[in-house]
Amino acid sequence: MLYYALVFLVVALIAGVLGFGGIAGASASIAQVLFFLFLILFVVSLVMRLMRRA
Repeated sequence: MLYYALVFLVVALIAGVLGFGGIAGASASIAQVLFFLFLILFVVSLVMRLMRRA
């Protein structure tokens, strides 16, 4: 999931440099959503792991 966030970020940067503002904005939004989803799932997995050990 983090890989896809980075891919969409690179697509957004390239589209922004080439002047495709709409595509850049959409790709940046998708990258942001995927990154935050990755963070949430990462924190949940850490909490679950700590609860299992206790």
